[in-house]
Amino acid sequence: MSARTLLKSLLVYQAWANDELLGKLVGMDPSRNAKERHAALRLMNHIHVVSRIFAAHLTGIAHGYASDNTEETPEPAELRAAMAESDRWYLDYAETVSEQWLAEPLAFTFTDGDRGRMTRQEMLTHVVLHGGYHRGEVGRMLAAIAVTPPWDTYAVHLHRAEPSRRLRAQSEPLDA
Repeated sequence: MSARTLLKSLLVYQAWANDELLGKLVGMDPSRNAKERHAALRLMNHIHVVSRIFAAHLTGIAHGYASDNTEETPEPAELRAAMAESDRWYLDYAETVSEQWLAEPLAFTFTDGDRGRMTRQEMLTHVVLHGGYHRGEVGRMLAAIAVTPPWDTYAVHLHRAEPSRRLRAQSEPLDA
């Protein structure tokens, strides 16, 4: 599997996982567990802002963010729509970027002023792993207030997206 193919698969997973978790937050009563709900939205917004910052790095345009989160916390439905749009951007980007471009290193400046340099492939990988890390935090927060978080794993996504994987696995012999 090529790096581009794997990255595309991971970005599809990310879009699914973001939507699943934000769907859960959209459905939460804003008056119940308000503190935890707000903290979860702040983390999801942080994921979104970092994704937008790295999209700007990938395209060489200014991102306009002064930090890795916004002062205002968006409502869950608004954030869900914004993250879906961002996830679509990444999926479109992965469709058009070449293997050669993936290996290209780019210099950029972090919001704290430090300078960085990563390949496009490393940036895309960072966006996916960064989101997964923080979605895990949100999942733990939800579980602590007795809200069942979505089952957010790459394996679950692959098997839901392609149910035939389970059927094939049942009919194939196990390696000894």
